[in-house]
Amino acid sequence: MKIFIMILLVLSINNLLFSSEKMKKEFNVKSGEQLEIDLDTGGDIEVTGWDKDIVSITVLTEDDDLDDYDIDIEEYSKGVTVNIDYRGRRHSHSGDMLISANVPLKFDVELNTMGGDILIKNVDGEFDGQTMGGDLGFIDLKGEMDMSTMGGDIQAENCELDGKVSTMGGEIDFLDVVGDINASTMGGDVTYKNIKKSDSRSDGNEVKISTMGGEIMIDEAPFGADVSTMGGDIVIKSAGKFVVAQTMGGDIDVRKLDGGIDANTMGGDIDVVMVGDPDKGDRDVDLSTKGGEIHLTVPEGLSMEFDLKIEFTRRKGDYNIHCDFPIDIEEPNGKDSSWGSHRNYIYGTGKVDGGKHKIRIDTINGDIYIHKGK
Repeated sequence: MKIFIMILLVLSINNLLFSSEKMKKEFNVKSGEQLEIDLDTGGDIEVTGWDKDIVSITVLTEDDDLDDYDIDIEEYSKGVTVNIDYRGRRHSHSGDMLISANVPLKFDVELNTMGGDILIKNVDGEFDGQTMGGDLGFIDLKGEMDMSTMGGDIQAENCELDGKVSTMGGEIDFLDVVGDINASTMGGDVTYKNIKKSDSRSDGNEVKISTMGGEIMIDEAPFGADVSTMGGDIVIKSAGKFVVAQTMGGDIDVRKLDGGIDANTMGGDIDVVMVGDPDKGDRDVDLSTKGGEIHLTVPEGLSMEFDLKIEFTRRKGDYNIHCDFPIDIEEPNGKDSSWGSHRNYIYGTGKVDGGKHKIRIDTINGDIYIHKGK
């Protein structure tokens, strides 16, 4: 995992603290109200919770004169609003600005900036907003979230959150997060480490992740996982109930699964280890790769019906079905040329202990391995 983006955010904020242009306002508020910040200028935003019924707003600029801005900071019926527009004449204005805010520990936050980082720390509430060009960082938060960035990374640490986050051009890293939060990115890796459901809930949602250009790594998905990537590996260390996984260019590795799976890749290997009580839950398996090996380990006593197929374009004998259970292997003579090249097939069929769960596996130019677990 890369160095936390929050470190970079804090460094950039500290640099701005030496700015000569500064404005500060404070308001007495009630716990549970809201802070709204809208920066049409663009700029960074930092919000930190503290043990006071006060909202404190500090506006800093790095190069610009504060007289070049329309700054509207005021109290309203639900809390405090901050609206900033640029009225200067310089066409090259870059919006190098920081809004630093302290709010009560329980407070809602809505943040919007046309270009900058957002960092929220130590607050319990509802979090909404977006940045058009920066990172999102969340530390020690609790509540509901719906936030996005058009061009940056997202990182959450030591939070209890439900909701969703998204980025059009960055990575997502979650560490020590409790709750049901979905993440999507158009251009980066997604890493979930030590993600758990809320203690107050008897059930939970599946982990749901999609990325157009990176790897997906999940430590734990006790209520299942539905993940997809257009360009990377998928690694799930532990999952319950089910896994749905799809990648256009990488391996799929599910190291501990107490449930069924539907997974496919256009160019990689698949390795799945099924664990748990073989008599409980839906344990159907559907695995497919267009170019690689498939390994499936199943618990002893699982009732299965096998439908296995290897399709190959190379010489006979290069590929095989290796199975720890008694199945029928068929290698029909003749070649199929309907796909523009000669193709041969190996089929594996059979039932074990009644054939309750369907085990469908197919690969092109690769071996199939069925292992008996403990």
